[in-house]
Amino acid sequence: MASKSTVFETGHLEMIHDAQLDYYGKRLATASSDRTIKLFDIVNDQQTQVADLRGHDGPVWQVSWAHPKFGNLLASCSYDARVIVWKEVSQNQWTKVFEHMAEASVNSLSWAPHTFGLILAAACADGNVHVFTHTENNAWDKKTFPAHKGGVNSVSWGPDMKTGAILANADNINSAKFARRFVTGGCDNRVKIWMFAGEEQKWVEQEVFANGENRHMDWVRDVSWAPSLGLPSNTIATCSEDKSVMIWTEDQSGMWRKAHVLKFSQKVWKVSWSIMGNILAVCQGDNKVSLWKESVDGQWLNLSEINERGDQQEAPQQ
Repeated sequence: MASKSTVFETGHLEMIHDAQLDYYGKRLATASSDRTIKLFDIVNDQQTQVADLRGHDGPVWQVSWAHPKFGNLLASCSYDARVIVWKEVSQNQWTKVFEHMAEASVNSLSWAPHTFGLILAAACADGNVHVFTHTENNAWDKKTFPAHKGGVNSVSWGPDMKTGAILANADNINSAKFARRFVTGGCDNRVKIWMFAGEEQKWVEQEVFANGENRHMDWVRDVSWAPSLGLPSNTIATCSEDKSVMIWTEDQSGMWRKAHVLKFSQKVWKVSWSIMGNILAVCQGDNKVSLWKESVDGQWLNLSEINERGDQQEAPQQ
């Protein structure tokens, strides 16, 4: 069945950097260089603008919806070094409920799985990552640590269960939960995984992909941890200005390996997994977007070319 796409005019005056649907897929938030965030209701392929959020003094790089259990919350980050959390206090009426000024452009942000609580990670151009945790007294606790020399370009949370949790027996299923981790990519060409050390109450580097073949050769522009239900392996996709996408997998013993490399003719700016974590969208510097899926024999197929040409184009081998 052919895919269906819808094009509509957003009303933004400059480039759109991000567009995100909420948990139910009924509301769309867009972020633009015109310093605004626009919200649209999506009903039966019809889009109606319902809000125009203004609070940033520079291009808005990214927006992210929190889980609906916390209400209608939207986080945004900008070149103006601000992180803002917006809340819908009445229908289509939004207000700021949190604002933080960093030392440099905030390039990316990501909400933690809702089982961890209301926690937001933000990646900054000064090389730091900020983790904001909403507390019981309606305040926001902040933990900041240096992550990448030259700047952090992207951050993505891992799932709320350890690898293989679904296969665990009833006696240890609880111990398999709540491994707080996220992945970052930076201007040092590195990909790092961070884990929260509960006893020390700080974030520590758990893994770094930076040696030999296990590294990108240019800035890592985006990282995306695939959604998971605690299945036998975790999967992370990373992309770089070196014109490649790398797929990393973690086995039940906690060992990470580079499982595959997808090569492109242009710099790659963005990677994003489907809700089920089985299809990867890749955005290139020539404004092309392709969809990829792993076949049963471990090869990665370009679904876009399959749909267009009716054949099965495999990704080049590493």
